[in-house]
Amino acid sequence: MIDQQIEISTKDGHTTTFITHPERGGPHPVILFYMDAPAIREELRDMARRLGTSGYYVMLPNLYYRSGVMELGPLPADPEAPERKRMFQLMASINIPMVMEDTRALLAFASGQPAARLDRVGAVGYCMSGRYAINAATQFSDRVKAAASVYGTHLVTDQPDSPHLAPGKTKAELYFACAETDIYAPSEVIEQVKASMQGANAEVEIYPGTHHGFAFPKRPVYDRDAAERHWERLLSLYRRTLWS
Repeated sequence: MIDQQIEISTKDGHTTTFITHPERGGPHPVILFYMDAPAIREELRDMARRLGTSGYYVMLPNLYYRSGVMELGPLPADPEAPERKRMFQLMASINIPMVMEDTRALLAFASGQPAARLDRVGAVGYCMSGRYAINAATQFSDRVKAAASVYGTHLVTDQPDSPHLAPGKTKAELYFACAETDIYAPSEVIEQVKASMQGANAEVEIYPGTHHGFAFPKRPVYDRDAAERHWERLLSLYRRTLWS
């Protein structure tokens, strides 16, 4: 495996991007891996490596670069802790148009890399970034063939780029992995997403007994069985869509 950390030029500056891919056998389909709210950390790099070892060119960009922040470090459990309040401020400082501009820059960079294959791109986003992964499929529909939201937030909004409106904007296969108990994506929201995906090339799956964040090994809510199921679903999704 080859790991790199590269500064990629964007419309608003430079995003530090972790890239991992196999040493041999390329070019490899690209996977856009969008971080969750607690930002870049080794836990996410390890998850990117797991995707990479399955034959992908994985790009994990720092989405908080506009604020000059990359790693937040440990976060106290107390929701009123200053560190958590800072995290929510950072999360609110970015939006879909910004991240899609960043995505354009990532794809432009990858287009010049011999190890990357740009005609088949996948996306995955956790937590705040589920919406970004789905929008990558709608806004780069000529390249992004599969997108997954894992306990994504803001899946139903009144904006035209709301993730629940994705059917009709893309032919990509969409997958929504949802925690059974999630204050950031309650059951009524998931039901709306399910209804909007009827007849689309999409699946909305609720993981029984889980809470928001279940796929992250370092979280108290980590659920090993559910996390492994999500890996199986992701890898199957990409095998179906990125290797034809």
